[in-house]
Amino acid sequence: MLHTIYLAGGCYWGVEKYMSNTPGVLETEVGFANGHVQAPAYVQVKKGDTGHAETVRVVYDDAVISLDKLLRLFFRIIDPTSFEQQGEDVGNQYRTGVYWVDTADEAIVRAELTRLQTQYAAPLVVEACPLDSFYPAEEYHQKYLDKTPGGYCHVPWEEIDWVKTVNLDEI
Repeated sequence: MLHTIYLAGGCYWGVEKYMSNTPGVLETEVGFANGHVQAPAYVQVKKGDTGHAETVRVVYDDAVISLDKLLRLFFRIIDPTSFEQQGEDVGNQYRTGVYWVDTADEAIVRAELTRLQTQYAAPLVVEACPLDSFYPAEEYHQKYLDKTPGGYCHVPWEEIDWVKTVNLDEI
C-alpha cells in the first residue's frame, strides 16, 4: 500500500536524491512545509522568514519499506541535534522535521525519535508534527541533482550511493 511522509533535513536537494534512491520509494517532490505564507517561491523561503522548512514529499510502498525503516535511513543523513542547520545550510528553512498526513504515523515517528535519542547525549531538535501545508518548489528544484551532476549537496555521496543497495532486513 502506498503511504506519504514529509521529511525536512536541511537542503532538500540531497534529501530528495537519497530518498529517491531508497528501495520502496516510488516518488519524491521537493517543496516547502509548515510555514505561514501561502504558495511561497524559493526566493522568499531562502530569506528564512516564511516559516517554511525545505521538505521532501516521499511516497513509498510499505510492502517494501516500513515507515520505521524509512525514518532510520533518513536519520542517517541528518544531525538530529543541530538546530536550524544541516551542513553549511543555516536558517529556519533548514530545520529538520518529520511531518505526517496519516494520524497513525504519529506513534511510529515518536517511537523512532525516542529510539534515536538513546544514541545522543544532546536533545534532539527534529520537529515531529502533522503536516499543515506543503507547496511544491519550482520545477528547476525538482530532481536538481539529476539535472545538475556535481551540484551542491550536504548529504555524503557515499550515503546516496549506499542506500540504493541497502538490505532493508538489516535496518
